Amino acid sequence: MYKSYSKLIEAGTDEAGRGCLAGPVTAAAVILPSDFKNDIINDSKQLSEIKRKLLKPIIEKDASCFGVAHIYPDVIDKINILNASILGMHKALEQLTSPIEHIIVDGNKFKPYNDVPHQCIIKGDSKYLSIAAASILAKTYRDAYMEQIHEEFPMYNWKKNKGYPTKEHREAIRKYGVTKYHRTSFRLLPEQLKLEL
Repeated sequence: MYKSYSKLIEAGTDEAGRGCLAGPVTAAAVILPSDFKNDIINDSKQLSEIKRKLLKPIIEKDASCFGVAHIYPDVIDKINILNASILGMHKALEQLTSPIEHIIVDGNKFKPYNDVPHQCIIKGDSKYLSIAAASILAKTYRDAYMEQIHEEFPMYNWKKNKGYPTKEHREAIRKYGVTKYHRTSFRLLPEQLKLEL
């Protein structure tokens, strides 16, 4: 199922939380040793929360190196979610302690990083182990952050919805308004686009 993109020292990168109404977009970058094997790793969206939490310390221990970066709503609102996602990936790549010779990116958009050759791969998290590992770290670190800020604003139930636009989350925005953790540039409620004529 998984293949290696090249024989170079390769970093896989991915993000989590792009479609959320609240909280950061979180990116991770991972370089795995060439002999790394793990039968459970898959795209984090295909894994249960229990499996992701189980894999996080394994990836952290066995990876050659990894980096994780949060980009917060104030920046997302300034530069838009796509640019924020790419910025997060760049910041995660900056934390890697091994030299990077090649970058593989989940998705179809990326901006060059330090002149390192890169390849965008649609559904890369289901094709390349390092991208799958990055997707798991991005998701688990972001979930932990959302659970933390849930304590401050429990009425939005971020512990459960992680900031995604669930019916319950939207009802809470309608009832309590927005917080400093909400992305004000996003359409937080469906009727926001209706004009009062």
